[in-house]
Amino acid sequence: MAEKVDLEEVKASNGEAHRDEQMANGLTGPKKSSPEPLVERVKRIVRANLLVILTVAGVIVGVFIGLGVRNASLTETQKIHIGFPGEILIRLLKMIIIPLVVCSLVSGAASIDPKALGKLGGWAMLFFLVTTLIASSIGVVMAFIIKPGNVDVINAVDQGQADGDVPAHKEIIDSFLDLIRNIFPSNLVSAAFRSYVTSYRSVIKNNTQANSLNLTVEMVPKGTEQEGMNILGLVVFAIVFGVALRKLGEEGEILIKFFNSFNEATMILVSWIMWYAPLGIMFLVAGKIVEMDDVAKLFASLGKYIACCMIGHAIHGLLVLPGIYFIITRKNPYTFLWGIFTALATAFGTSSSSATLPLMMKCVEEKNGVSKHISRFILPIGATVNMDGAALFQCVAAVFIAQLNNTSLNFIQVITILVTATASSVGAAGIPAGGVLTLAIILEAIGLPTTDISLILAVDWLVDRTCTVLNVEGDAFGAGLLQFFVDKTSKREGVAELSEVRTTPEHSPLIDKQGSEGAKADPSAEKESAM
Repeated sequence: MAEKVDLEEVKASNGEAHRDEQMANGLTGPKKSSPEPLVERVKRIVRANLLVILTVAGVIVGVFIGLGVRNASLTETQKIHIGFPGEILIRLLKMIIIPLVVCSLVSGAASIDPKALGKLGGWAMLFFLVTTLIASSIGVVMAFIIKPGNVDVINAVDQGQADGDVPAHKEIIDSFLDLIRNIFPSNLVSAAFRSYVTSYRSVIKNNTQANSLNLTVEMVPKGTEQEGMNILGLVVFAIVFGVALRKLGEEGEILIKFFNSFNEATMILVSWIMWYAPLGIMFLVAGKIVEMDDVAKLFASLGKYIACCMIGHAIHGLLVLPGIYFIITRKNPYTFLWGIFTALATAFGTSSSSATLPLMMKCVEEKNGVSKHISRFILPIGATVNMDGAALFQCVAAVFIAQLNNTSLNFIQVITILVTATASSVGAAGIPAGGVLTLAIILEAIGLPTTDISLILAVDWLVDRTCTVLNVEGDAFGAGLLQFFVDKTSKREGVAELSEVRTTPEHSPLIDKQGSEGAKADPSAEKESAM
């Protein structure tokens, strides 16, 4: 009897028990003896998917509002005011990121056995690396097929349309050293809103000899702090701190309970913010459409580049990732996608994978049956290191700029683009236009001018949204696959335990009764779950 209870606990702790319950999206559930009336079924599905329906309606209504208001002569101030409700949504989501990431990773790392933690982290990093490489390859192939750079766009796009400045020149080695430095923040408080970045200062050396004047200028790197959360450093610290708390044993239990309670309270706040998301997304989309200057001119000049990025994102997001999920789990991947649709719409509206993280946790846990231990450990890591959409867009942009400059890329340069895009996407900030900053690293690696990034910035407001959707979709599928592996492992261990129970010799009913009562009373009979 004790063995049966233990197996149920393992099943529940790993999320496997969710498969026997009715999913929150209303699409699947246990069979009923009497047929359900059509009207009642429709009502149940609408109630279960009300947030998704409202989110889709918000995006559609936002597009129509933006197109309708564009015809009015609005001042710049009035355009900003239109996007104000959307700005509130982004601020709410950013407010919740730090407590959510830190508390979820500390409690997740503390609740998982170190061996299982290493195994889960290893599988997750392997999945993220493989999918990012596939996304980079798709980007390069699509750019060579569509050839978006074989058009005259230099004079067609106003440089003033760019939403930001072109990144300053930076050595490749310094970019990767900055990534390593940010893994180990010198100040945890400043890491919440600042990150380390290398800048340069000029040092003039006088090598003048007797008869000749010889002055050399050396660009010496120096460290500075820039605005922006160092999420990578916070993630690494939270995981290590959680493992340290587990090593403390009973002394660390109080602090682990504190982080667990803090985490649960944060998720309640997330559930409240979710109901404001449709309204915020509606005004985010409307405000961005109103701000656009000349849409026809922009799409005429950079239409092939935009189409190349979006087709590549669609192939990876609708075929490759669902295909990997189906091959491994033999489950319908599009049902899984429907469960996270609210988070995907939020990613499209906010253009920030970090801001989407709270809603993604809520969706995969409530709609797709992923356990809290897995989602709250893997999703923050994925939001930091898994950038499928960014890697694909960077590869397309690199080939696009090469074609603009009539530069033919050889095999070594293509491999350099793939490797650099995959590696640099790890350190890409989960913020709007974060991928453009790492694009400069790729262009420097293959010797292309970084000044053409201004063309990319002109349409980054649109391409970056599909990038973010693909980024968070890859994180969610990674969590779903890890849940499948954990369920499979626990089921295999459960079958082994049951076989051991069946091979025990039979005794008299009185001895069996006394033995079962002793097993119930003995606390050592409760086995610790795999998670």
